Amino acid sequence: MSAAPVDLPRWADTALVPLVSVAAALAVSGLVVLGIGESPLEATALLLRGALGSAEGIGFTLYYTTNFIFTGLAVAVAFHAGLFNIGGEGQATIAGIFAALACLWLAPLPGLLLVPLAILAAAAGGALYGFIPGWLQATRGSHVVITTIMFNFLAATLTVYLLVEVIGKPGSMQPETPEFAAHAVLTPMHRLLAPLGITLPATPLNSAFLLALAALVAVWALIFRSRLGYAIRTVGANPRAAAYAGISPARITMVAMAISGALAGGLAVNEVMGVQHRLLLDFTAGYGFVGIAVALMGRGHPVGVALAALLFGVLYQGGAELSFDKPSITRDMVVVIGGVIILFAGALDGLFRRAVAALLLMRGR
Repeated sequence: MSAAPVDLPRWADTALVPLVSVAAALAVSGLVVLGIGESPLEATALLLRGALGSAEGIGFTLYYTTNFIFTGLAVAVAFHAGLFNIGGEGQATIAGIFAALACLWLAPLPGLLLVPLAILAAAAGGALYGFIPGWLQATRGSHVVITTIMFNFLAATLTVYLLVEVIGKPGSMQPETPEFAAHAVLTPMHRLLAPLGITLPATPLNSAFLLALAALVAVWALIFRSRLGYAIRTVGANPRAAAYAGISPARITMVAMAISGALAGGLAVNEVMGVQHRLLLDFTAGYGFVGIAVALMGRGHPVGVALAALLFGVLYQGGAELSFDKPSITRDMVVVIGGVIILFAGALDGLFRRAVAALLLMRGR
């Protein structure tokens, strides 16, 4: 018999439970670090210093955070509809193809037109690649988890074919497109802020970060302040009740997956247009899968997604610096720390919810 669900105040469910999960995960990770003969406190200090201790470190941290915001929001929107979209990697890959084609084919256009059109092309590509699994589940009963997994591989295969046979850079042994025109890329943040008198070191952080912040606000307004968002949450809570109320679960499934795919396309905008300035293989680098953990930790709420994305941004950047300062703590060890956090925030979520509920009950007495 399954345990009865634990009811918590929204603030505790959104903030306190993830905080306890992360604290427990870091404590366990500290034991792992201790086991290899290093000081957990020193390792934590080095990690935080590498991620937040300098303007350059903050720039890299926010660059990673941008990717995780987009992929976390993509998974979160699907979660609200009762769907488990694990195809963020494939959707971002197709979005990258659409963005690259726009940047290459529309290069004669001025940047004020080209950049927005390329961003819209990326969103359209991701939306299309998310819509198809949604349509298959809504009309054919094909489970979205299975189809999105398969579509990840199809997208990767299509990218290889296009880069080798169709749009690859002539004469290059690397599977990549020619570099985009200078007016077809996003402005780096250090150049964007320079006219305001703010001097920053050069980092991969670019104006896609502002787009990610706008996406957080837009998803909040969509899910919690719109009729469509209410329909999405109703279908996710109880599809039968939604159908009884006149809401079509099939339509919402397709719409939610399309929105989810469009948000995943933000990863392509950041990487392809903001950092690489060309399309190349494996630019998604696993960010789509980390987005699942970000959405879980953030409880599907944009504020929680932003905080969880920042946490993983700190881990990615701080982990790189930590492995440089402490060679015995390799990047694989940082991956283990991230995996422990995912384990605690996902599989052991019920354990911490019950612990927090007991703590709140004791304080209320």
